[in-house]
This record gives sequence, C-alpha cells and structure tokens, in this order.
Amino acid sequence: MFGKKKQKDEAGPEDEAAPAVEGEGEAAPAKKKLSGKALVLFVILPAILVLGAGGGAAFLLLGQGGGEQHAEAETGGHAKAKAKGGHGAGPPGEPVPGPSGTTITQGEDVIFVALPEMLVNIVGHDGRPAYLKLRLTLEAPDQAAVTALTEHIPRVSDQFNGFLREMRTDDLAGSAGAYRLRLELLRRVNLVIAPAQVNAVLIEEMLVQ
Repeated sequence: MFGKKKQKDEAGPEDEAAPAVEGEGEAAPAKKKLSGKALVLFVILPAILVLGAGGGAAFLLLGQGGGEQHAEAETGGHAKAKAKGGHGAGPPGEPVPGPSGTTITQGEDVIFVALPEMLVNIVGHDGRPAYLKLRLTLEAPDQAAVTALTEHIPRVSDQFNGFLREMRTDDLAGSAGAYRLRLELLRRVNLVIAPAQVNAVLIEEMLVQ
C-alpha cells in the first residue's frame, strides 16, 4: 500500500506539470500568429499602400509626359512635312507660282514644274521658216530636284532653244517625233541640273505654224 501511494505521489507532480507545459505550448503559437498579423497590419500593408500611391502618381506623370511627347512628335511631323514642300509648294494639286516664270504643282510623290511657254523658229517643208510653240512640264521626284531646276531655268531654256532651232517640221511628225523630242529634252535638262535629275518631260502643248 505504501508503495502504491508513493507511486501515486510521485506521478502526481508530473501529471500536474503536464497541463502547464501544454498550455504554454498553445500560447506560443497564438503569440506568433498575433505577431504575424500585427506585422501585416502595421508594416506590410502601409508599405503596399505607399507603393501603390507612388505607382499611381508615376503612371499619371508618365502618361502626361507621353502625351506631351506625342504632341511634340506630331508637331515635328507636320513641320517636316511643311518643310519638305519647300518654297512655292502648295496643297496637292494646286498650282502656285515659282521662280523664273515657272508654276509648281505638288503631285502624289512627285512635283510638277511647268516652264514658261516657248516660241522657237524651226525649218519648214519648203525651207521657209516655221514657228514651234511648246508648253512643257517637268516631273521632278523631290524638292531637291525642283530647287536645282528652278535655279538653272535660264540654262535649261538655252539648251532647249539651241536644240529646237535645229529641228525641221518633219522631225516632229507623229507620235514617234513627239517621243524623240521628249527624250532629247530630258537628256539636256538632266545634264544641266546634274547630279539632280527629273523623271520626265511632259508636252502640254505643241503647235507648228
């Protein structure tokens, strides 16, 4: 009996201590959970809010900056397009006066330069003098060619007149005669304005009297 009571007395303190240890074990995780929640509420959440506000402000600033850059790009594009036309260039299809009596018309990817009307003496069938009236338009690929052309109009006219005076009325007969005339005039104008070049010589009017 004394042995059993002793065992019971010895086991008693251990059994009584066990619940205390278990209670402490449960309190520790609860404390850890509470600390984690406090960390989220008081540290992480404010940081997220601050970052979110900063990101929104940055987005607004960048958006406004992008709008200004876009506006500047559009303005620069219009300025370049306007500069490309150069002096004397108007809206597409609208003729405007150019230097040296020329008329400049902006076409689609080309520029047309109408030369002053030409009246030249040539040789007729029976050897008598005849008159050739020409209205020519030159097709230029860009403004650089137009500038070179209008700066050399006197030389171009001199080349054309010298060539046309040597012609006979028979040389101008039919479509073949007109085709050869365009080729010869194109070759001469490109020699004058080289290295710039024009694409073609267009005969607007050709009258032999």
